Amino acid sequence: MSTSPQPGQALTRRSLLRTGTGLALGTGLAVAAGVAAAGPAAATNGVGQTGAPLCQLPGDSASRYGLGSGDLGIPYYREHDNTWGYVFGDSFDTGNGYLGSPVMLNQATFDRSGATPISFGYAMPDGSAAQLLDYGHGTDNGHGVESTRIPNDCIEFGGRTYLQYTSVARGIGPDPLPAGEDGSLMSGVAYSDDSGRTWTDYPYHWPGQDQGVNQSMYGMWSFAGIDPDGWLYIYSKRWNGTHKNTADQGAIQLFRIDPDAFRAGDFGAQQNWAYDGGWHWATDGTPPTPLFGPGNNIGEFSVKRIDGRYCMSYLDLTDGSICTRTAPRPDAAWSTPVPQIVASNLWPPNHWRRPQVESLYGGYIHPGSAGANSLTLIVSQWTAQGAYRVLQFDGIRP
Repeated sequence: MSTSPQPGQALTRRSLLRTGTGLALGTGLAVAAGVAAAGPAAATNGVGQTGAPLCQLPGDSASRYGLGSGDLGIPYYREHDNTWGYVFGDSFDTGNGYLGSPVMLNQATFDRSGATPISFGYAMPDGSAAQLLDYGHGTDNGHGVESTRIPNDCIEFGGRTYLQYTSVARGIGPDPLPAGEDGSLMSGVAYSDDSGRTWTDYPYHWPGQDQGVNQSMYGMWSFAGIDPDGWLYIYSKRWNGTHKNTADQGAIQLFRIDPDAFRAGDFGAQQNWAYDGGWHWATDGTPPTPLFGPGNNIGEFSVKRIDGRYCMSYLDLTDGSICTRTAPRPDAAWSTPVPQIVASNLWPPNHWRRPQVESLYGGYIHPGSAGANSLTLIVSQWTAQGAYRVLQFDGIRP
């Protein structure tokens, strides 16, 4: 992985959140000193949207459904009716009141050419933006005290929708994390059998630091999808959605599971991509081997199968950019990282002429992208106006 020095540490939404009495995330946002104003992004290959904001604009489609600002905007395909869902993390209404996390908006038709920006036509659960999962913030919901549950990815297959999340205990907002701690409580998977209206938690959770497992490699997941070979491929890594985990090291692992076993909650049926003198699929409980050697800290990440090729994107906290890689198979070697959208396009040279977004993070691959050489990325940004937003970039060539 690249270890290029970052020209200026990108400020993130969770490092700037203001905590409030009784609510871990408070009821509003404060603008931190030194946050750069949100400037326009440069063109990306001259194709499609080049930083179109999907929320935080008065009168936009998100505000019609009660979402004033939100981050992440993780896209997924709703196969039951051929539409699209977008899952937001920390979300606020049009009056800057806290809605919760996660929150979902929906879109009937996605223009994969990028000619038309994403526009929302519905909100879950009942037409107005509201928190999807039933839990309280800053309280013990039966697993230990948790501040919030942050979504990492969503997928639908076989008539069921699955949402993987991290329950965060510490490190939100100005709450510091001591070196080497990840601040997580646990990770879990919730499912919905009514297309996202109501959700049920699987009883098994992957313990995090406050349940005795610091730096669990099952903290954050990305569903790459069901391959033609019939397996559901899943990538996972340490929790670093607060961007404060100094022990992250950029490690990402791979496992696969039969979709029916996953539906049944038989997570022990997973096979792990492991190295023991050679790479192989381990069925004896051998843990997965990280795909990349120790490198840069990585925040949010995304892996999707696009037109038969596997594409990966992630926030490289050291490089200050959203980077991409590709591979012909989930268990094949990955290409070297390419910076695509950067916090500063002045330095280093591989940032020159790249789209610039100050205070960026996220970078989720849209599964409806035009092709493996023309990705749509959904990028988050903290803005000087005092809120979050997500931006659409098309024509990204990984």
